[in-house]
Amino acid sequence: MRDRLVRALRGEPVDTTPIWLMRQAGRYLPGYRELRRTHSILDIARTPELAVAATLEPVRRFDVDAGVVFADITLPFAGLGVDFRIDAGQGPIVPHPIRSEEDIDGLTPFNAASVDFVGEAIRGYRAEEKERPIVGFAGAPFTLAAYLIEGGASREFAETRRLLYADPELFDRLLDRLSDMTIAYLRLQARAGASALQLFDTWVGLLPIAEFVDHVRPRLQRIFAALRSEGLPTIYFSTSSAHLVGALGEVGADALGVDWRLPLGAVRAQLSRPLALQGNLDPGALLGSHEALRQAARAVLSEVPDGRAHVFNLGHGVLPETPPEAVAALVDFVHASGRKSDGR
Repeated sequence: MRDRLVRALRGEPVDTTPIWLMRQAGRYLPGYRELRRTHSILDIARTPELAVAATLEPVRRFDVDAGVVFADITLPFAGLGVDFRIDAGQGPIVPHPIRSEEDIDGLTPFNAASVDFVGEAIRGYRAEEKERPIVGFAGAPFTLAAYLIEGGASREFAETRRLLYADPELFDRLLDRLSDMTIAYLRLQARAGASALQLFDTWVGLLPIAEFVDHVRPRLQRIFAALRSEGLPTIYFSTSSAHLVGALGEVGADALGVDWRLPLGAVRAQLSRPLALQGNLDPGALLGSHEALRQAARAVLSEVPDGRAHVFNLGHGVLPETPPEAVAALVDFVHASGRKSDGR
């Protein structure tokens, strides 16, 4: 199996910079658009054969160094007894938000078997694709809590912040329940055959650093410590979180995924210990000319001058408007230009 992704995440020598893209299986690809004509996102994610097809399309089309299992971070909600749906253009919708002690007490104990279709999708991918590994992922506790408390996405996340400040002990209880769930969910993916595990924290940038350190970081540390026994490299990815970088380096992941707002060199300078970095091309660069794309990708590569411990990715997911040929050009350029390392 091609191992440069795993080696880079562990800081080991690689022949060239590995690359995969968040949302590389998505609406910019014709095969996925065809699937969506007759199936919802949840239908695809909950049907292993369809999830495998969606996961494989970009791997078959581009020379990316890994697949990423087709799933959604909200899938484990069902294992807590939470009713939810995903609406086009709106994202996750939770009709009965979780905002009180009674709501939290009413959550059912999480059973990983409730999401074993994700494990089946990983096993199905591994049966089809022998060369390139697959990345498993989950939502981080704060981001999942924000969806549960708000009832969906929000601009201000007022209810989430209200609960955090009005009843921090109750907020922490919810984070603890979601942390337990996340550990079980990622262990399921690891044991199904994932080669790396990523935690998405889309909304953590809302928090001041004190609240992140007090409420969120301890749960992240517990998750990554629990996953260490699986023997897989782990990645923590967050957005709009440049003010948290120093604290993010202490969450316990092997690698830090970075959005496009801060150069990788500036991130590395703020870390108290060596960490692999992942990222961080602006997804919008894929919408411009190929020359502009090459310049932007070259700038990202130049931020990691020794070429080690770097996985090229976008600073967030592939945009639906992205031309597939731009993705192909980016992947080829990174492999051709990625600096070789002797591991020193």
